[in-house]
Parts: sequence; structure tokens; C-alpha cells
Amino acid sequence: MTPLPKLALIPSEIAAVADYEPFARERMTAQAWAYLAGGAADELTLRDNRAAFECLRLQSRVLEDLTDGHTRLQLCGLDLDYPILLAPVAFQKLAHPEGELASVLGASAMKAGMVVSTQASVSLEAIAQAAQTPLWFQLYIQPDRDFTQDLVRRVEAAGYKALVVTVDAPVNGMRNREQRAGFVLPEGVEAVNLRGMRSLPPSVAQPGASPLFGSPLLAHAPTWTDLEWLQSLTRLPVLVKGVMAPADAMRAVEQGIAGVIVSNHGGRTLDGLPATLDVLPSVVRAIGGKVPVLLDGGIQRGTDIFKALALGASAVLVGRPYVHGLATAGAVGVAHVLHLLRAELEVAMALTGCPTLDAINASRLWRPAGQ
Repeated sequence: MTPLPKLALIPSEIAAVADYEPFARERMTAQAWAYLAGGAADELTLRDNRAAFECLRLQSRVLEDLTDGHTRLQLCGLDLDYPILLAPVAFQKLAHPEGELASVLGASAMKAGMVVSTQASVSLEAIAQAAQTPLWFQLYIQPDRDFTQDLVRRVEAAGYKALVVTVDAPVNGMRNREQRAGFVLPEGVEAVNLRGMRSLPPSVAQPGASPLFGSPLLAHAPTWTDLEWLQSLTRLPVLVKGVMAPADAMRAVEQGIAGVIVSNHGGRTLDGLPATLDVLPSVVRAIGGKVPVLLDGGIQRGTDIFKALALGASAVLVGRPYVHGLATAGAVGVAHVLHLLRAELEVAMALTGCPTLDAINASRLWRPAGQ
């Protein structure tokens, strides 16, 4: 089926972020949809990310003084108007011909921070040139360490404000939805920032042999030592993305990391992991306020953001929701998604008696008697 054209105006039927999904699906190829919407294996973790938010309830408070209310915060050297950043999403030209350039235009219009993927389909320099909002760069430590070092230098020269190192995907997850759809990158879509990188030799498992262990891929997979090496290369703040265990969070802090992002890769790596919201409190306790903790995975409402903040997150990243906006209406769709989430967050704050982000805490979550 040929995808429908992008929308120039947002219809009234789109009143919430989730309303974008069917519009986006009609405007993407089946293969591109399988890549961007799918998760690993049976997609249990993908669904659990959403279900965790749906299970948590809020505690309303009345007659609180909301004078001078705002959602401003400081995060790793940035002054942000509200605690929502665009998460790194690869190959955004799969969703819209302008790809990341449309996303950064939408983010700039709404004054939201954006995290640019290593596997962006537009060069990191072009995105930075188009941006009028702070950018972070999501980095995979590549097997070609010299190329990785050069990439960091490019990021610094382009004016990015931090590095976000994804640490939970030394190998790709078993993405069966992609396999069933026969996904391959279409002509004209590639990881342009990785041009010229030395690739590992191809590794094809023979019958009866291990398909992964002993392969060049695992032999070059990054370790804590490689993370330390990366930190030594730059003066930019370095955050780690993909932390789900308190012990890993503590080790990252001990190693001087500037922030931790609780993430299960949107359910795209290891199926059967718990929801990020369920893991968040234990990571927050382990870190003890030493560095900010961020969260992604499953967010569709401003109330979801409120719940994450109440459990200790400093800010959140949203991924699929803004890509749905991008696929539907380009930069306008991205900006609208951010506007909806911010508006819903502010309404939730007002109705729970929280004039500022500092007032959001676990007391604003409803618990059944005795819990």
C-alpha cells in the first residue's frame, strides 16, 4: 500500500499524543513502520513500558498556592523550560523526507532539547546548523575506536552540549516484527555519520557453531574500560543510557558519569526486561542524588511524565510519540506532540498542587490503604 501524503494541518481528531499513531502508520511503508514501532521478540517489554504507567495513580491536592508556577529546570549545564527531551531515534528519514531536520525544527519551535542519534540519516553538523535549541549526541562506541574518537571531535566542534552513550545494545535485539516485514534500509537512507568507518569482517555462523559467542562483534563490544577511555577524550558531560540495574548505576556514578538514563531501549533489545518506570525507584535510591536520573520508555501523556518525576526522575525522553508526529506532519507534528505533553504535565501539576517540579514527589502518587 502506498503511504498517504503528510498533513499540512493537524486535524481535530488528534487531541492526544496516542491519536497520532494511526495517522503515522498510514503515512509510512510497512517495512519502515515495523522498524520504528516494533520491539524485540514477543514485545513483552514494549507493552510493559506502557502498562506500568497505566497502573500508577495520582493523588490530587486542592487549594494549593500555584502563584508563579513554572516547569523550568537545570540539567547537566542546560537551562530547560520543561523536563522533556526528544530521545535519539535512528534513520528518521524513514518517517519523513526531511528526517532529523524536521524534528530539530519542531524541537526548536518548542524550546525542547534533542538527543541526536549516531545513526541519524542527516549529518550531525547539518542538524546542529539547523538547531535553535540545545543538542546532545547519542553515541555508540564503535569497534573502530579511532573513528569513535574522530566522531567525538566532530560532535564537540558542532556545538553539542553532552554525549549520551548507549550501553545496553552491544548486539541488536531479536526484532521479529522487522524480520517478518523484510525490513532493509531503502535507497537514500543511511547512517551518514558513520561514513568511512572501518567495519568488522562479516561473521556468518556455520551449522552447529555458536551464532554469537566468539564472534568479532562481541570481541569488540565496549566495556567499562572503554567508557572510561571515552570520558578521557572529552570535556563534555557524559551520560549513560540503558541502565536498568542499581549496581550499574552506582558504578557509573563512581566512574564520574554526569547522568544516568534508565532505559530498556524502548523494548527493542532484550525482551523480558521490566518496565523502566518499575526500575526507576531502585536506581534513584542507589544514586542518592549524586547525578540526575532520566527515564524513557512508554511515555504517552503528560501525566506519565509527572509519574516519572514523582518517582525521582529529573526529566524524561520521548521517542516513538514524536516520530509519529514527524511521520504525520513533519516539524509541525513534532512541535504539537511536545506541546500536548507539556500542557498535560502542567495540568497534572496544577491539579495535584505542584507549582514547580521540585514539589512533585511520591506524596503526589495515590497508594491503596496499607501500602
